[in-house]
Amino acid sequence: MYLTGRSPLLVALGAVPVVLLAAAGFDAWATAAGWVLLCLVAAVADAAAAPSPRALRLERRVPARALLGQRVETELVIANAGERRVRGLVRDAWQPTAGAPLARLPLDVPAGERRRLVVPLLPRRRGELRSEFVVVRSVGPLGLAGRQRRIDDRGALRVLPPFTARRHLPSRLARLRELDGSTSVQVRGQGTEFDSLREYVRGDDVRSIDWRATARSSTTMLRTWRPERDRHVVIVIDTGRTAAARVGDGARLDAAMEAALLLAALAARAGDHVHLLMFDRVIRARVTRVDGPALLPALVDAMAGVEPQLIDTDWDAAFAQIRALTSRPALVVLLTAQDAPDAARGFLGSLPALAQRTHVLVGTVTTEPLPGEPRPDAADVYREAAAARTERDAASVAGAIARAGAEAIADDPDGLPPRIADRYLALKAAGRL
Repeated sequence: MYLTGRSPLLVALGAVPVVLLAAAGFDAWATAAGWVLLCLVAAVADAAAAPSPRALRLERRVPARALLGQRVETELVIANAGERRVRGLVRDAWQPTAGAPLARLPLDVPAGERRRLVVPLLPRRRGELRSEFVVVRSVGPLGLAGRQRRIDDRGALRVLPPFTARRHLPSRLARLRELDGSTSVQVRGQGTEFDSLREYVRGDDVRSIDWRATARSSTTMLRTWRPERDRHVVIVIDTGRTAAARVGDGARLDAAMEAALLLAALAARAGDHVHLLMFDRVIRARVTRVDGPALLPALVDAMAGVEPQLIDTDWDAAFAQIRALTSRPALVVLLTAQDAPDAARGFLGSLPALAQRTHVLVGTVTTEPLPGEPRPDAADVYREAAAARTERDAASVAGAIARAGAEAIADDPDGLPPRIADRYLALKAAGRL
């Protein structure tokens, strides 16, 4: 049983007759108690007269997946197997981060019929969002009270990373097509593959002239080249404690995911094999031996449920996992936060062994720089000094990474994904990948 808003209103309306009867000489307290008792009896009788919600049958319709921040509609189909019309309210028990409406949905199902209710969601967190039950309230004829029932019916929605860095993909694919020989621009570098012969035009690199083909032809022939394919790109996302830091509007881990997805999409179009490893002390997610159109769905699905762990990352174990993925990776991209010399000692100690075997990029998501304007507030001065010290420490760690044989790239959440993609294209153009 539950009470509606009409019940306290009815009790409040009794103040008028109580005052009048008290003025006429009746006992005010006895009159008030009698009125409250009368209201209580009316509410109980109204609840008893309400149709039973046990006659309702529930069916859920929830999409399997949705993107973070994208509106998605779920459905509740409620069938009335009883003999009386059921009027009332419905509340779907989604967790708060699902973004379900706070207001209860009105319900009106005639006997033997069914109704479809739409519950819109606006997810605010990645991972698995659940609703374990639905609460149905059936109101009585007077609208004073009614019956309530909890219907256990589990619904689940997997919320995927939004991949907002996708907007950078078309421009990078255009550059990739230039490198791949789809346009007139041809690039030759160490490690590139021979593609075809064409006639020499003014401005071409004379070092690419094929003299044997020229001798057999009536014109000067030029060799064209394309970047090598079937290379292995290993992306490692650090899920340790530094990944939990807030950078911009989200966590550092979310920005690392955006950079990984953009690079993976570009590398897959280039014909390379992409491997993903999300690691701290154990494997949180791993995607390997997936190519073509199935790669991005596999990546976002694997990333969806991963959250930062408040532990330090074991880099020796992480690099061992890299070696287990592929014997000779052409490029290893480490998305981590190495901006404090003391905390980066373990990482810097393990990095040289990996950098000797392959090309390594270390990508770090940083905060946006503070404007260099004079500030009268002491707290802002201290904050700016802390930012300057952090920048100095990050530069020190970046120098140590370079001495270890790797490259360090640091930028804000919006700038890091395209910078890593541009570096990948530069390595392709130079024939180093």
